[in-house]
Amino acid sequence: MIHLHDVSFSYRRNRLLYDHLNLTLRPGSIYGLLGPNGAGKSTLLRLLTGLLYPKSGSIRVGEWRPGDRKPGFLEDLFFVPEEFYLPPVRIGQFVTGNAQFYPRFDTAQMALYLREFGLTNGQNLNELSYGQKKKVLIGFGLATNTALLLMDEPTNGLDIPSKSQFRRLVAGAVDDRRTVVISTHQVRDLETLIDPIVILTGEPGGRMRIGLNATVEEITDRLWFGMTAELDASRPILYSERAVGGYALVAENQHDEPSRLDLERLFNTVQAEPDRIAQLFSTTLTGINA
Repeated sequence: MIHLHDVSFSYRRNRLLYDHLNLTLRPGSIYGLLGPNGAGKSTLLRLLTGLLYPKSGSIRVGEWRPGDRKPGFLEDLFFVPEEFYLPPVRIGQFVTGNAQFYPRFDTAQMALYLREFGLTNGQNLNELSYGQKKKVLIGFGLATNTALLLMDEPTNGLDIPSKSQFRRLVAGAVDDRRTVVISTHQVRDLETLIDPIVILTGEPGGRMRIGLNATVEEITDRLWFGMTAELDASRPILYSERAVGGYALVAENQHDEPSRLDLERLFNTVQAEPDRIAQLFSTTLTGINA
């Protein structure tokens, strides 16, 4: 279990990015972390790794405080950043040299990922494209079998077939022990993978808060995603946009109508109507974010 309690953080004096942020993440899930540009998604991931330290409040990842950077914590955490450096060595040398730091690392699993991504141990990392390097790092992260796996914009640089492979491999690498958190702007790439959804939204003064933390089932239970030819005043519409043939809507689901989640529209709804979303999901937010 991961708990952030009353966490405050700032890069600049007198300008908080987070102020009394509360969030709980549970194992066995692939969380999608969404937010506007500059919302602090990467910052939140770095707070979880202990690379950044909160100004106040507490962060617990299982029994560990990330800021202590204890060996037991580090061997059960892997972080795939958006920007990274890999040494000019062969893939096999990179794997052998780094796998020893992760007690649950599975060599056979890593070999499978390399085959899936069309890579071999003999290839030099410095001769690979950015997307190929990212595949190596993603595969290595999955093969560590750490309790916490964090990925920042992992599908950037991947082509369309590789994005499909990524979704399949990540889904197959999660068990009841593992928590995966994926920060992304590419919501269409991950719409069928991430659940629950965590969305950051702004407050007056530029501070960020958790606008939503809910499962897909909870979201589609309380919100309706659909198309209409004309805007209907009788339906409590939270967000609408023009589309071919009418309007794409997000509305309050007052009649228990089934619908399919649209992550992009959900994100826009949380940004446009943060207070109403907070009311609709108050039970969820209280139970998960407390």
